[in-house]
Amino acid sequence: MTKAYTKQLSCLLASLFGFTVALLADSPNIILILTDDQGWSQRSGLMDPENPESGSHYLHTPAMDRIAEEGMRFTGGYSPAPLCTPTRRSILCGTSAARSGTEFRSEWVPADHMTLPRALKLANPEYQCAHFGKWGEVMNSSPEECGYDLSDGHTGNVTGGMEGKMEPAHIVEDPKRTGSVTDRSIAFIREQSQAGKPFYAQVSYYAVHLRTELLQSSLERYQKKGAPDRAYSQGWAGMLEELDSGIGRILDELDALGISDNTYVVFTTDNGGRGTVPGGDPKSPAPNVPLSGAKHSLREGGIRVPFMVRGPSIEAGSVCRIPVVGYDFLPTFYELAGGKGPLSKELDGGSFVALFSNPEIDSVKRPMEGLIFSRPRQGMAAIRAGKWKLLAEINAKREILSAQLFNVVEDIAEEKDRSSAQPDKAKQLHARLKTYLETVVDPSPTMKRRKPD
Repeated sequence: MTKAYTKQLSCLLASLFGFTVALLADSPNIILILTDDQGWSQRSGLMDPENPESGSHYLHTPAMDRIAEEGMRFTGGYSPAPLCTPTRRSILCGTSAARSGTEFRSEWVPADHMTLPRALKLANPEYQCAHFGKWGEVMNSSPEECGYDLSDGHTGNVTGGMEGKMEPAHIVEDPKRTGSVTDRSIAFIREQSQAGKPFYAQVSYYAVHLRTELLQSSLERYQKKGAPDRAYSQGWAGMLEELDSGIGRILDELDALGISDNTYVVFTTDNGGRGTVPGGDPKSPAPNVPLSGAKHSLREGGIRVPFMVRGPSIEAGSVCRIPVVGYDFLPTFYELAGGKGPLSKELDGGSFVALFSNPEIDSVKRPMEGLIFSRPRQGMAAIRAGKWKLLAEINAKREILSAQLFNVVEDIAEEKDRSSAQPDKAKQLHARLKTYLETVVDPSPTMKRRKPD
């Protein structure tokens, strides 16, 4: 079938069914690599080339660094939530966690809403979609119910090694299932490439979640390397390198298949790094330096995360400082797949495709200006707009009790409250956050505040 004939068929289908079918020949492959509990500065390359603390000289992550070096780094990339399952729901449905649930348990049923694989198939029915690795703790819908063609099913922390003691290092045969998740991902990629089908693969690794698992050889290598530069353990560093090796295998497979030039590889994590790691030296600098806070918190250390994209037309080594978030993926991937027109009024995200060619445009167009974060269980909510972030204390009803304003471009550690110096900006963001929290209903059960676990 010629490309001209395919275009004629596409136009005919568009006129009959009211949507645009992307040309198969022009449809890119998309791979979303989602790691678990990996902090913004926790790789060997710099997340921000102007901040020497945004990487680690002790860690070794050449594959992650390769994505950054061959693509674009988003220095202000965020997870939708400071906790894994709310983030995964948000990515799946293109919604803020305040809308789809801020805790593990939520009344939100993803299968009843627009989802990422459904959006891709709406843009082009030829897309084959697969999910490998960690799905989430209480997702209420299976991957297949949400539109995936293939998956590992209802998987969670226990699937990836969570039970038992939390020693500084556990030696196991398939640590965090990194090897087997990578194997299945590569088999799917290879099959779709050979079939000539465009594909979307979400590779949700279990590493580097709480229980440290790795091979004996990796542990010994880091024991010889000496003490870590931050408060993580030698075993944790080895686990991260093994994770990186899995990612490297995927990148190598794309090269071997000759499809790297037509494949977007997106790398991020589900929330910021933990504040403590079993076996880490508490006297060392905190694991998330230079950010304040950690997982569970709406401080930068809990939600600002590694965020890189490599793919067609993206300039190697480019840097974007416009804030983006995981719930932007659905509309972004929809546009990449050739999708046109609105998808759902529930979407909170916006496409950031335009940033690939012009990383300095003013902002991403979303239904509401700014990025919204909410965690009533911890008594926190936040909004990030431009260089400003309003961090609010809220009650169980999500009413704002007090707030601080930070310039998180110049003050990445959130040390100086600018509310008094910038009262108009504080008032503007306060009103915007208040309006949003009053507009949507958090479907998570109401719970008393508790300390992070």
